[in-house]
Amino acid sequence: MLASTQAPREAGVGTEKVFENDKVIVWNFELAPGEETPVHTHERSYVWYAIAGAPLQIYDEHGKDIGIFDVPTGGVFSLKCENGIIEVLSDNGKGATVPATHKARNVGSTHYREVLVEYK
Repeated sequence: MLASTQAPREAGVGTEKVFENDKVIVWNFELAPGEETPVHTHERSYVWYAIAGAPLQIYDEHGKDIGIFDVPTGGVFSLKCENGIIEVLSDNGKGATVPATHKARNVGSTHYREVLVEYK
């Protein structure tokens, strides 16, 4: 079970690092309805699989609303991180961009969970 939305969280790209070797870092990432991540920065390109999807409201590092990114259950997303910008390469959301430094809030009514794999 997740901590309440008031609990502080480390500003990583996931909730819990589950594996790391010389090629990848694997993260479990979960957000309860209404919960948000701390502001964090992606420094590597990555892919994620949505185990339980939900709409995610994205904000830049200054709190500016970037928009809602609808993540369907079973969705696979491939993202390129370059020069402070993340670009979606996969068919789901292809061409969308967000700042590499941002935060996200689960604005859905269900628990969100993904497995995220960063490429070293």
